[in-house]
Amino acid sequence: MTLPMLVLAAAEDGAGGGPFSLEPGLIIWTWIVFIALFLLLKRFAWPAILRATEERERTIARQLDEAERLNGEAKAALEEHKRLLANARHDAHALLQEAKAAADKEREMLLQRAREEHDQVLERTRKEIGAERERAIAELRREAVDVSLAAAAKLIGERLDADADADRKLVERYLAAMGDRH
Repeated sequence: MTLPMLVLAAAEDGAGGGPFSLEPGLIIWTWIVFIALFLLLKRFAWPAILRATEERERTIARQLDEAERLNGEAKAALEEHKRLLANARHDAHALLQEAKAAADKEREMLLQRAREEHDQVLERTRKEIGAERERAIAELRREAVDVSLAAAAKLIGERLDADADADRKLVERYLAAMGDRH
Protein backbone atom coordinates (compact mmCIF):
# COMPACT_ATOMS: atom_id res chain seq x y z
CA MET A 1 0.00 0.00 0.00
CA THR A 2 0.99 3.49 -0.67
CA LEU A 3 1.13 6.34 1.80
CA PRO A 4 -2.13 8.06 0.78
CA MET A 5 -3.90 4.80 1.10
CA LEU A 6 -2.52 4.27 4.58
CA VAL A 7 -3.75 7.73 5.64
CA LEU A 8 -7.20 7.03 4.29
CA ALA A 9 -7.28 3.65 5.99
CA ALA A 10 -6.32 5.18 9.35
CA ALA A 11 -8.98 7.87 9.01
CA GLU A 12 -11.60 5.31 8.29
CA ASP A 13 -10.65 3.26 11.34
CA GLY A 14 -11.44 6.23 13.54
CA ALA A 15 -8.34 5.70 15.58
CA GLY A 16 -8.22 9.34 16.52
CA GLY A 17 -5.77 11.77 15.00
CA GLY A 18 -3.59 10.89 12.15
CA PRO A 19 -0.41 12.50 11.18
CA PHE A 20 -2.30 15.34 9.50
CA SER A 21 -4.75 16.07 12.30
CA LEU A 22 -4.25 19.20 14.41
CA GLU A 23 -3.93 18.87 18.13
CA PRO A 24 -3.52 22.22 19.98
CA GLY A 25 -1.86 20.72 23.09
CA LEU A 26 0.78 19.06 20.99
CA ILE A 27 1.42 22.30 19.07
CA ILE A 28 1.90 24.30 22.30
CA TRP A 29 4.28 21.76 23.84
CA THR A 30 6.25 21.55 20.56
CA TRP A 31 6.66 25.36 20.58
CA ILE A 32 7.68 25.38 24.27
CA VAL A 33 10.29 22.66 23.70
CA PHE A 34 11.51 24.45 20.55
CA ILE A 35 11.85 27.81 22.32
CA ALA A 36 13.54 26.25 25.40
CA LEU A 37 15.92 24.34 23.20
CA PHE A 38 16.58 27.46 21.14
CA LEU A 39 17.34 29.52 24.26
CA LEU A 40 19.63 26.82 25.69
CA LEU A 41 21.48 26.50 22.40
CA LYS A 42 21.69 30.28 22.06
CA ARG A 43 23.05 30.65 25.60
CA PHE A 44 25.52 27.75 25.65
CA ALA A 45 26.09 26.23 22.21
CA TRP A 46 25.86 29.30 19.96
CA PRO A 47 28.89 31.15 21.49
CA ALA A 48 30.98 27.99 21.29
CA ILE A 49 29.90 27.38 17.69
CA LEU A 50 30.54 31.04 16.86
CA ARG A 51 34.01 30.95 18.50
CA ALA A 52 34.89 27.75 16.67
CA THR A 53 33.69 29.24 13.38
CA GLU A 54 35.62 32.47 13.93
CA GLU A 55 38.72 30.52 14.92
CA ARG A 56 38.33 28.38 11.83
CA GLU A 57 37.99 31.55 9.71
CA ARG A 58 41.15 33.01 11.28
CA THR A 59 42.99 29.71 10.69
CA ILE A 60 41.85 29.62 7.08
CA ALA A 61 42.86 33.29 6.64
CA ARG A 62 46.31 32.55 8.13
CA GLN A 63 46.67 29.51 5.90
CA LEU A 64 45.65 31.56 2.85
CA ASP A 65 48.17 34.26 3.80
CA GLU A 66 50.83 31.63 4.32
CA ALA A 67 49.92 29.98 1.01
CA GLU A 68 50.10 33.38 -0.71
CA ARG A 69 53.50 34.06 0.87
CA LEU A 70 54.77 30.60 -0.10
CA ASN A 71 53.39 31.09 -3.61
CA GLY A 72 55.31 34.37 -3.85
CA GLU A 73 58.45 32.69 -2.57
CA ALA A 74 57.97 29.84 -5.06
CA LYS A 75 57.56 32.33 -7.90
CA ALA A 76 60.69 34.17 -6.77
CA ALA A 77 62.57 30.86 -6.51
CA LEU A 78 61.32 29.89 -9.98
CA GLU A 79 62.54 33.21 -11.41
CA GLU A 80 65.87 32.75 -9.65
CA HIS A 81 66.08 29.20 -11.01
CA LYS A 82 65.33 30.45 -14.52
CA ARG A 83 67.97 33.18 -14.15
CA LEU A 84 70.54 30.69 -12.86
CA LEU A 85 69.69 28.28 -15.66
CA ALA A 86 70.13 31.04 -18.25
CA ASN A 87 73.44 32.02 -16.65
CA ALA A 88 74.57 28.38 -16.64
CA ARG A 89 73.66 28.05 -20.31
CA HIS A 90 75.51 31.26 -21.09
CA ASP A 91 78.55 30.10 -19.12
CA ALA A 92 78.48 26.69 -20.81
CA HIS A 93 78.28 28.36 -24.21
CA ALA A 94 81.18 30.65 -23.30
CA LEU A 95 83.23 27.66 -22.09
CA LEU A 96 82.53 25.81 -25.31
CA GLN A 97 83.60 28.84 -27.34
CA GLU A 98 86.78 29.15 -25.28
CA ALA A 99 87.50 25.43 -25.68
CA LYS A 100 86.95 25.67 -29.45
CA ALA A 101 89.21 28.72 -29.65
CA ALA A 102 91.90 26.97 -27.58
CA ALA A 103 91.61 23.83 -29.72
CA ASP A 104 91.87 25.88 -32.93
CA LYS A 105 94.88 27.74 -31.55
CA GLU A 106 96.53 24.48 -30.48
CA ARG A 107 95.82 22.93 -33.88
CA GLU A 108 97.33 25.96 -35.64
CA MET A 109 100.40 25.77 -33.37
CA LEU A 110 100.81 22.07 -34.11
CA LEU A 111 100.40 22.64 -37.84
CA GLN A 112 102.93 25.47 -37.72
CA ARG A 113 105.35 23.33 -35.75
CA ALA A 114 104.86 20.45 -38.20
CA ARG A 115 105.49 22.81 -41.13
CA GLU A 116 108.64 24.13 -39.46
CA GLU A 117 109.90 20.61 -38.73
CA HIS A 118 109.06 19.60 -42.29
CA ASP A 119 110.98 22.59 -43.64
CA GLN A 120 113.93 21.81 -41.34
CA VAL A 121 113.99 18.17 -42.41
CA LEU A 122 113.72 19.22 -46.04
CA GLU A 123 116.58 21.72 -45.66
CA ARG A 124 118.73 19.16 -43.84
CA THR A 125 117.99 16.63 -46.53
CA ARG A 126 118.92 19.13 -49.23
CA LYS A 127 122.17 19.91 -47.43
CA GLU A 128 122.93 16.23 -46.99
CA ILE A 129 122.14 15.56 -50.65
CA GLY A 130 124.38 18.49 -51.64
CA ALA A 131 127.20 17.24 -49.41
CA GLU A 132 126.81 13.71 -50.78
CA ARG A 133 126.82 15.10 -54.31
CA GLU A 134 130.01 17.02 -53.58
CA ARG A 135 131.59 13.91 -52.07
CA ALA A 136 130.49 11.83 -55.03
CA ILE A 137 131.89 14.41 -57.45
CA ALA A 138 135.16 14.55 -55.49
CA GLU A 139 135.28 10.76 -55.46
CA LEU A 140 134.57 10.65 -59.18
CA ARG A 141 137.33 13.19 -59.78
CA ARG A 142 139.77 11.12 -57.77
CA GLU A 143 138.81 8.02 -59.64
CA ALA A 144 139.00 9.91 -62.92
CA VAL A 145 142.46 11.15 -61.95
CA ASP A 146 143.52 7.63 -61.00
CA VAL A 147 142.08 6.21 -64.24
CA SER A 148 143.66 8.99 -66.29
CA LEU A 149 147.00 8.46 -64.58
CA ALA A 150 146.81 4.73 -65.05
CA ALA A 151 146.02 5.20 -68.73
CA ALA A 152 148.72 7.80 -69.12
CA ALA A 153 151.18 5.60 -67.22
CA LYS A 154 150.60 2.81 -69.65
CA LEU A 155 151.06 5.18 -72.57
CA ILE A 156 153.94 7.09 -71.23
CA GLY A 157 155.39 4.44 -68.98
CA GLU A 158 158.51 5.57 -67.29
CA ARG A 159 158.03 9.32 -67.30
CA LEU A 160 155.21 9.13 -64.75
CA ASP A 161 157.19 7.01 -62.38
CA ALA A 162 159.69 9.76 -61.85
CA ASP A 163 157.26 12.65 -61.09
CA ALA A 164 153.87 11.04 -60.13
CA ASP A 165 152.79 13.71 -57.60
CA ALA A 166 153.30 16.59 -59.99
CA ASP A 167 151.43 14.73 -62.74
CA ARG A 168 148.56 13.97 -60.33
CA LYS A 169 148.24 17.67 -59.45
CA LEU A 170 148.29 18.63 -63.13
CA VAL A 171 145.49 16.20 -63.99
CA GLU A 172 143.41 17.29 -60.97
CA ARG A 173 143.65 20.95 -62.06
CA TYR A 174 142.66 19.95 -65.58
CA LEU A 175 139.61 17.99 -64.35
CA ALA A 176 138.64 20.82 -62.00
CA ALA A 177 138.79 23.22 -64.94
CA MET A 178 136.63 20.80 -66.93
CA GLY A 179 134.15 20.52 -64.06
CA ASP A 180 133.85 24.30 -63.81
CA ARG A 181 132.99 24.55 -67.49
CA HIS A 182 130.10 22.14 -67.20
